[in-house]
Amino acid sequence: MIADPAMRTEVEAADFEFVTWRRAPKGEAADPVDVSDLRDRMRRVVFEPCSAYAADIRDEIGRVPTDAVLGLDLLFGAAVGAQACGVPFAFLSPHVSIRSLPGIPPATSGLGQPKTPEERAAVAAASAALAAAMNASLPILNKARVDFGLPVLPGAMDLFDQADRVLLAVSQAFDFEADSLPGSFRYIGPLLDVPSWSGSWQAPWSARAGCPRALIACSTGAQGQRDLFQRVINAVSAIDIEAVFTAGPNLDMADLRAPRNIHLVRGAPHDSVMKDVSVVISQGGHGTVTRSIINALPQLVLPMGRDQSANAARVEAKGVGLRLGPTASESEITAAIKQLIAEPQFKIAARKLGGIINADIDTSPLVHEMEILAAIGRRRRSRS
Repeated sequence: MIADPAMRTEVEAADFEFVTWRRAPKGEAADPVDVSDLRDRMRRVVFEPCSAYAADIRDEIGRVPTDAVLGLDLLFGAAVGAQACGVPFAFLSPHVSIRSLPGIPPATSGLGQPKTPEERAAVAAASAALAAAMNASLPILNKARVDFGLPVLPGAMDLFDQADRVLLAVSQAFDFEADSLPGSFRYIGPLLDVPSWSGSWQAPWSARAGCPRALIACSTGAQGQRDLFQRVINAVSAIDIEAVFTAGPNLDMADLRAPRNIHLVRGAPHDSVMKDVSVVISQGGHGTVTRSIINALPQLVLPMGRDQSANAARVEAKGVGLRLGPTASESEITAAIKQLIAEPQFKIAARKLGGIINADIDTSPLVHEMEILAAIGRRRRSRS
C-alpha cells in the first residue's frame, strides 16, 4: 500500500506493508483546504503532480513484482505509471463517478436526475463545464504520458476509458440512473470500514425518556468547516434534543462552543452512535451518508465540496433527507432538523433503501474484479 504518511496506522493495522510517496506530494500539499476554485484545485492536486505519482508507482512496480494496481480515481499519475509498466490497473471511486456519465449530472454540480429537456440541457452544460475545467490541464497530463512512453489523450476524462476497471464504491440504488455505462465500469457497493482513530464509544446520554438524539458528524477532510459547525451547534441548541458531535481529525474541539446537551468528541464509531439517534447532520461525505441510510436515519446534509453536493442531491432525490447550503442560517437548520424528526417518510425511505445497500455490501464484487485483473497481470509477466 503506497499512500500519504497519515495513512500508515490504518495500513499497518490491516497487516499491509506501508510505503510512502517519495516524489509525489503529501499532507496538505496533496489535499489543500481551499476547494473554492475547482479548476485550480484539479490542476494542483491531480495534474501537476501526475509525473511524480507515476514515477513512484513505476519504482514500486520495479521493486516488487506487481500483478495489478488499484488507485484512487484522482490519482491520474498512478494510472500513468501502471500503464507505462504494462500492468493492469483499476480506478477506485469512493463516491459517485467523476467521469461524466450520460444522463447523470457531474459529481461537482449538485444537480438532480434530469427528467425534462430543460434539466437535460442543464446537466449537459454542467458536464461540459467540468470537462472544460479538466481539459484546461490536459497538456500537463499529456506531457506526463509522453514522458512515460504513452500516447496523448484527446480529453482528460478519456483516461478513465484507459482503465481496465473503474470501480464505483457506491450502491447503484443510491446513484442516479445513467443512460448507459462504459463496459469497464462496475458498482461494487460502499466500503465502510471503521477508521482506527474513531475510538471506542461510551454513550453520554442523560436518563431523560423520549428525548430525541442527534449525531453531528464533521467531515474527516479539512475544509475550513468550523463556522458551519458552530452554526449547526447553535441551531441544535435551540431544540429540545441531545446530540453527539464527532469533530474528526481536522477540527479543533477547543474552537467550538457547545451547550451541555451537545457532547463533543474527536471521534466515535458511527455505526454504534447511530443505534441511539433519531437524525444525522453532516457535510454529506459518502461514508456518513451511506451509514445513515443503512441505519434507517433521516439526515440533513450541508455540503461544502468534493463529492458532498452530489451525495446531497441523491439524499434529497431518494427522499431520505434534506439538504441546505453551507451558508444556511441557524433558523433554517433548526427548522430542517425538526422536520426530519417529526415527519416519518424520511425514515421509511431510508429503511427501504438501506436494505438494498446492505445487500450490495454483502455481495460486493471488488475482490473478484481485482482477482481478474491480477490473473491478467500474471499472464503478462509470465510471457515477458
